[in-house]
Amino acid sequence: MDDFIVSARKYRPVTFDTVVGQGSITTTLKNAIRNNHIAHAYLFCGPRGVGKTTCARIFAKTLNCVNRTETIEACNRCESCKSFNEQRSYSIHELDAASNNSVDDIRSLIEQVRIPPQIGKHSVYIIDEVHMLSTSAFNAFLKTLEEPPTHAIFVLATTEKHKILPTILSRCQIFDFSRITVKDTIDHLKGVAAKEGITAEEEALNVISQKSDGGMRDALSIFDQMVSCCGTNFTYKQVIDNLNVLDYDYYFRLTNACLDGRIADTLMLFNEILNKGFDAQHFVSGLSSHFRDLLVSKDASTLSLLEVGASTRLTYQQQAGRCPEEFLIGALDICNAAETEYRTSRNKRLVVELMLIRLAQLPTKKKIGQPVKFQIDKIFDNATALRVTHVTGSAPSAAPAQMVIPAEPKPQNSTNEPTPEIIVNTPPTSPRSTTGMGIPGGFSIKATLSGSANNIQTPLSNNTNLPDSEESKNDPVSSEMLKTAWMQFIAQNNSEKLMLCQAMRENMPEISGGHIIEVKVSNNILQQRFVDENDGLVNYLRNALNNNKIKLNIQVINIPDEDNFETLSPQARLKQMFELNPALKKLADNLNLEQGR
Repeated sequence: MDDFIVSARKYRPVTFDTVVGQGSITTTLKNAIRNNHIAHAYLFCGPRGVGKTTCARIFAKTLNCVNRTETIEACNRCESCKSFNEQRSYSIHELDAASNNSVDDIRSLIEQVRIPPQIGKHSVYIIDEVHMLSTSAFNAFLKTLEEPPTHAIFVLATTEKHKILPTILSRCQIFDFSRITVKDTIDHLKGVAAKEGITAEEEALNVISQKSDGGMRDALSIFDQMVSCCGTNFTYKQVIDNLNVLDYDYYFRLTNACLDGRIADTLMLFNEILNKGFDAQHFVSGLSSHFRDLLVSKDASTLSLLEVGASTRLTYQQQAGRCPEEFLIGALDICNAAETEYRTSRNKRLVVELMLIRLAQLPTKKKIGQPVKFQIDKIFDNATALRVTHVTGSAPSAAPAQMVIPAEPKPQNSTNEPTPEIIVNTPPTSPRSTTGMGIPGGFSIKATLSGSANNIQTPLSNNTNLPDSEESKNDPVSSEMLKTAWMQFIAQNNSEKLMLCQAMRENMPEISGGHIIEVKVSNNILQQRFVDENDGLVNYLRNALNNNKIKLNIQVINIPDEDNFETLSPQARLKQMFELNPALKKLADNLNLEQGR
């Protein structure tokens, strides 16, 4: 029974043409040999398993071959090639800098460099993992590396170029090896499988290639592992189960759930992924890559960036057709933010679940975790128009300010009734000193509750362009009819508009001029309640009383002068406050407050 040799060794390239994924480097080395432009020092750097040491060996073997082919490859028949293949060459030396990194080791190397080659023209010294040399060893190596004997050539290999001294780098020709692409890895694995008599699905080889992260040695090691596990025939399902790889299907299902806005399904799918032992951070990273792949699948010009199998590529194209670009860009932004927050969060699962909720809300443009956007400028304008002299500290204006507040739009099933507008008239304000937290005039709860010394009237005007049938609704309105309609509105809306109905109970209306409904309130807060609900209230009264000329006039009643209020005793102030605001009296009774002190 023959001894087993791992595929990474058994199928290690022995010629330049069999090196996978480094065409530009092998071509340069072959041209240097052909033209006899041989440097005295080379540095091969790049990720693990991409062919650095392999290329160094092929270069050294080809350089000393006496019968090179027309394509600048070693003949494998001359004495130099045979001695190299049989690992007995005295012209090609390999040194592991990880275990020979001291000054004494470099001194021994320098002594050895002086000896000319026994076979061939060059003595080639391949120093692997050269970044492991100590600083003293590097310094001892400098002179020999810069001016070696004419027969000596150094080939240094490393995975960490940044750890090498700049003085060493400046003495070498530097070749940067790139990661091997997924396509090149799949093609090479297909060749190995064919030679070994193994049948493997292309999707399975694709998973192995992506798992290897651009390293051919890793890919062949995983390939051997799958052969040991599954035998001479393995499938995509067996590969993802054995390697604990998250299946594409999870990401496709999750994306469909997000597009449909099914938050519960996304959370349950994430829970299923966790129960199978997958890491949440790996899931977030994979989901980001999935949305990236969907984005590149939307355009035929970027489809080449998608490194997946043929069947998976088709699925990506189909799902990309469902995904708007805005959704994919927003999803990438959300996933990137979640991946950053995940590293520092204590409740890591919550971070991922919030990410999924936001993703599911993207198609409906609802952003979870963000405050509701109010019309701030409108709110400030309303507050300014309703501010009275007890609150404001601004300079007196020459004329009363006027602001038109459009009523809220009606539901589609409402009748063709006029849409009223509220005109709020505020009197000129008087200046006051600036007090309290930098706000002009400060803020007075007493002033807000008690209202202005002048009446604030808010008549509700009608739309003048009414149909003839609407203008004909002009039945006379009596006080009894008004109060009946008033109480009916309270009874019908008490549960939905509790604050307004409470204000309506405490402030009964009066009819004036046949169609003017006057309501007297004690402060601006009660007045604003009527203003906020004007549309529904006025339209209800117009329909109930069959009069479309009804207007609502809200007045804030006069209060005693503020200076006189300040001079009253506490008991008198409290009594006056109870008279102005019965709700305050009810509150004091409910809380059992002592009112006699």
